[in-house]
Amino acid sequence: MRLMVRAVATFSISILRSFTALFRSRQEQAIVELALRQQLAIYARRQPRPRIAPLDRAFWVALSRFWPRWKSVLVIVQPDTVVRWHKRRFRAYWSSISTPGPGRPPISKEIQALIVQMATENRWRAWKIHAELEKLGIWVGLSTISRYLPKAEPDPGCQQRWKTFLWNHRDLITGMDFFVVATVRFQLLYVWFVIDHGRRSILHFNVTDSPTACWVTQQLRDAFPNDPAHRFLILDNGAIFSPRVAGSIRGLGLAPKRTSFQSPWQNGTAERFVGSVRRELLDHVVVLGEGQLTRLLREYVDYYNTERVHTAIGDAPAGRASEIRPSPSAEIIPLPRVGGLHHRYTWRDAA
Repeated sequence: MRLMVRAVATFSISILRSFTALFRSRQEQAIVELALRQQLAIYARRQPRPRIAPLDRAFWVALSRFWPRWKSVLVIVQPDTVVRWHKRRFRAYWSSISTPGPGRPPISKEIQALIVQMATENRWRAWKIHAELEKLGIWVGLSTISRYLPKAEPDPGCQQRWKTFLWNHRDLITGMDFFVVATVRFQLLYVWFVIDHGRRSILHFNVTDSPTACWVTQQLRDAFPNDPAHRFLILDNGAIFSPRVAGSIRGLGLAPKRTSFQSPWQNGTAERFVGSVRRELLDHVVVLGEGQLTRLLREYVDYYNTERVHTAIGDAPAGRASEIRPSPSAEIIPLPRVGGLHHRYTWRDAA
């Protein structure tokens, strides 16, 4: 009985797809036939379970790049599987071109010991040691110094002080950060954003393929065009967030607060937003380029700020009014958001 129901359902779907073919253009119909023939070729392989070869994966990743309706004819796997194939291919691509080369020559044992000595005797970290070595005529990069620093034990008192600072001033704190998105052509795009810690709202974001300190400074001016209502801006120790950027932050009337080395928890509100946007958007799409990524993020940020209920505040950042059932016949209906990846629910009177 179950097999009969499945066969009837499959036949009905085939009839519907054949009917929609009447409204396709000749070029689009050719693409549909190509996609269906490719899947039939996989099923025709004489194996108990059709095996998807790397060439098959490459075909669907490429088709998702050039044809927006590729999901409508995909049968053999789920669309999210194609997205995972693209991400896996991206990692393999960069691994293949990132073979270890000669790199920088290692620093001498004496300088390594000197770095450890300065860190141990003075409890200095990379920036302070870097400045002291320059006074001695020794030029070593910050990343190199960080590599040889002894691992510092966490200071419970420092952690408590930082958490107290975040809690007591959360309505006056903003944080900024970058995250990286890979395109279908394996290009890296950098998304910069600034977030309000109190209401979790995204104040401003932008996308670029070549971030610089000058570019970040301009984004800060766009994010805070007038006298800011905040007092602090949390940032990490990335090379882009240079002293020039810190000076621009002070010029806007904000106090820059740098997080400790390898301590993302100190800007946890920004880190949680990065996790949310990856889980709720980027893990389900193949990004084609900068324009498409900007459009997708704009739709997501609008939903994130105005409609998405945040657990920490029990509301949307911009404030979302509660609804009352207008009549006994009213029903709850979903309103698609971000291309149908998310929904908002509301009451509506039955027709």
